[in-house]
Amino acid sequence: MKPIRSSRRALTLAALASVGALTMTACNDDAASSDTATTAPAAPSAPAPATSAPSPGNGAITPAAPSSSAPAGGAASGSAAAPAPAGATAAPGTTVKVGDAVTIPFTSGSTKGTIALAVTSIEKGDPADLASLNLGDKAKGLVPYYIHYSVTNAGSTDLSFTSVTHMKGLLADGTEAQDLMIIGAFPKCKGESLPKGFTNGQSATSCAVAMSPEASKVAGAEYWGDPYTLGKGKGINWK
Repeated sequence: MKPIRSSRRALTLAALASVGALTMTACNDDAASSDTATTAPAAPSAPAPATSAPSPGNGAITPAAPSSSAPAGGAASGSAAAPAPAGATAAPGTTVKVGDAVTIPFTSGSTKGTIALAVTSIEKGDPADLASLNLGDKAKGLVPYYIHYSVTNAGSTDLSFTSVTHMKGLLADGTEAQDLMIIGAFPKCKGESLPKGFTNGQSATSCAVAMSPEASKVAGAEYWGDPYTLGKGKGINWK
């Protein structure tokens, strides 16, 4: 994966989850039970900075870049065998309808493969959904939206335990929505690593949280993982 190439300020929110949320987190594996918030790097083309480990259940809202660029757009759970869709690799700037899949190259660390990626729906949430994160005034006036997407292994590489992230919400005017990155249990929008045995034809689902001002809405999504780039029509977009 490569860092965000837009100049943005990262706003980190130390959000301690409620006892109930912590209980759900404890049901996950060791990685989930020691939750850590992550933030997007501020400097373009620079390696992602190391972050310290906040309290369990933390979340981080990342402000969107203050630009009006043209629409450009955690990982998976639940696997089911399905034929790998055929098709040429999507070019940067490709725009499709919500529900349509595109075939793209995928890189996670040293693992490289090919996936078919589709944003299946964009669901409006309720600000009350975030109560357990204790974001306080930092989330005032913002509404969460849940970007649901599916991942199918369309190549020959076993992608077990990798993560398909880099999914961004787009507001109605095409500008970037703010991210809410959560490590740990968040039932409204689950994101997990791809399961064991994620070979050709296997499919899984995932979800990313985007934050919108009350006066707008999240109307689209953009995938900007390597080799694509965030914004300026260089990602893969769903509308």
